[in-house]
Amino acid sequence: MRTTKATAQTSTNQPLPEGMPEGQSRVIIENVQPQVDGGRYPAKRTPGERVDVTADIFGDGHDHIRAQVWHRMDHEASWQTIEMTHTGNDSWHAAFAVRQQGLHLFTVVAWVDHLETWYDGFRKKVAAHVNVTLELQEGAQMLRSLQVENPYEVKHAAAQLALPYEQAVEYALGDDFARIVHHYPLVAFETLYHQVLPVIVEHPKASYSTWYELFPRSAGDGIHHGTFKDVVRLLPRVAAMGFDVLYLPPIHPIGKINRKGKNNSTTAQPGEPGSPWAIGSDEGGHKSIHTPLGTLDDYRELIREAHKLGIDIALDLAFQCAPDHPYVQEHPEWFKQRPDGSIQYAENPPKKYQDIYPFNFETQDWMALWEELKSVITFWIDQGVQIFRVDNPHTKPIRFWQWAIAEVNKQYPGITFLSEAFTRPKVMASLAKAGFTQSYTYFTWRVGKQEIIDYMEELVHGPSRQYFRPNFWPNTPDILPWHLQHQGENIFILRLALAATLSSNYGMYGPVYEFYENKPVEGKEEYYNSEKYEIKRYDWNTTNRMTDIITVLNKARKEHPALQTTWNLRFCPVENQHLLAYIKVTDDLRDMVLVVVNLDPHSFQSGYVQLPKALLGLGEDINLKLHDLMTGERYTWTQEWNYVGIDPHKIPFHLFHLAIHESYQ
Repeated sequence: MRTTKATAQTSTNQPLPEGMPEGQSRVIIENVQPQVDGGRYPAKRTPGERVDVTADIFGDGHDHIRAQVWHRMDHEASWQTIEMTHTGNDSWHAAFAVRQQGLHLFTVVAWVDHLETWYDGFRKKVAAHVNVTLELQEGAQMLRSLQVENPYEVKHAAAQLALPYEQAVEYALGDDFARIVHHYPLVAFETLYHQVLPVIVEHPKASYSTWYELFPRSAGDGIHHGTFKDVVRLLPRVAAMGFDVLYLPPIHPIGKINRKGKNNSTTAQPGEPGSPWAIGSDEGGHKSIHTPLGTLDDYRELIREAHKLGIDIALDLAFQCAPDHPYVQEHPEWFKQRPDGSIQYAENPPKKYQDIYPFNFETQDWMALWEELKSVITFWIDQGVQIFRVDNPHTKPIRFWQWAIAEVNKQYPGITFLSEAFTRPKVMASLAKAGFTQSYTYFTWRVGKQEIIDYMEELVHGPSRQYFRPNFWPNTPDILPWHLQHQGENIFILRLALAATLSSNYGMYGPVYEFYENKPVEGKEEYYNSEKYEIKRYDWNTTNRMTDIITVLNKARKEHPALQTTWNLRFCPVENQHLLAYIKVTDDLRDMVLVVVNLDPHSFQSGYVQLPKALLGLGEDINLKLHDLMTGERYTWTQEWNYVGIDPHKIPFHLFHLAIHESYQ
């Protein structure tokens, strides 16, 4: 029997190993996962995360199949191999951890192992008292045909099969021989999966980050226009609360033509600052600083001072122009011209954005437009920006983003792009596939127990898990969701707890959330007297219950690895529709966190929570120590089902760190 060693090639039309007749390969490999759109896009991971590879692998008859995952980094020449395990019904699994950033590749190889097939038949025949003299000779012959680096052990085993009959059979039935058969598979006529699949491993902050948003113009005393220097003075406050990303709305010159006034008025009064998202004026465009904020040197200094405190400054990337943006005069071909000679402003009927011109990506000069927009990104990276919150990316072509992000990553690996796209699910998914590192989600509107569970199950266990990294925001400058309107602090706290513990990436539109701003434009999910159109005054020296809870919660996130991933979430049954319970544990069970949230902000709720005994490795004797990281209270649970009561006026959730008592481990 001729044996071969396959060499995989990075190809979507993977050939069989050289010289191998296709008809001799009897194994079928199907449904290899993870793959995104047939391998067109890479699955996403960060260093230390696991890639769980599954496949359907089968062949004719009852012969034993062996399978391996081959994986390597793109720049490496040789493959590492991992044995796959049959999990039932022709399904197979193996996992490998990725340690380095960059492009990783993997594929699956499978074959009929005639040696293991022979050994299974041999044992059955011995058990049935069938003479196996010929079988011993066949086994020895197959062992001698194995091509291994150190053949001594294999040759010794083959020699043992030639001992007198009773001795040979006794040896062949022993554990040592069984180990040799499994450890030295007979690789022949293997099937190579037709694709090598990609996994992109991004920087650690892609999977774990904590965002705080504020308007720099409101960072001062509320009377005078705030500056970057005012933001520098706020950095210790932001760092003390545990945030590692400070996101500022656009910092560029604000348009003067058609400037919006208070509460989105189409007529601005003298002195009104306008919307920062109406970018560009006679003072400059996307590569310029709004003069009242300071200078480019001031912005660089802000970035440097933030880095000293472990904070990244995120830049708002809003690709749109005010009517007086320099691009409008210099490149009118980049905008849609109307029959009357005017330029089409942005609309989302019935909404009108008279202060904004969208780019026309169907322009004949589209490549020049693409290159200029890419240069905006690289300009700010050169100033020290590592994170971009991208405004409304779904209103620009997805192919543009795929090109721009890929081009930027070639030159500057490790840049984060957060997609602010509250739009149709398939569009949001496509943006994530195209390269966005993180994505806004529908969490903002998932309120009831079952809809939260259903949404999280979709994110964590659905196909999008491979490419869609959620970032949960309970509010934004554009959105005051209905459940926060005219409500007290309890609903704000419980929504914060959900965002910060369900997802490893979360953020908040900070000061208004801290201080419980809850007055809407009636009938809309928008803030009344929105900061988008005016300078607000905050007492930055004030702290409250929310500030303290944010600080303790973010501290727990930093100290507990179980909270630093989204993908380990598991819901626990609890006998109350108002209580939501879920657990997060690390793979090695060294860190275990249980969260129980009272979704009723007004009333005490209680119920019994069921522990996932198998997940925690618990037997019949349970002795579990619980430490509430929010209140400091400690409990002992000795049952599978345990009572929990939550008074929202004290604190509307428990954040338990779990420890299994040593005597029961």
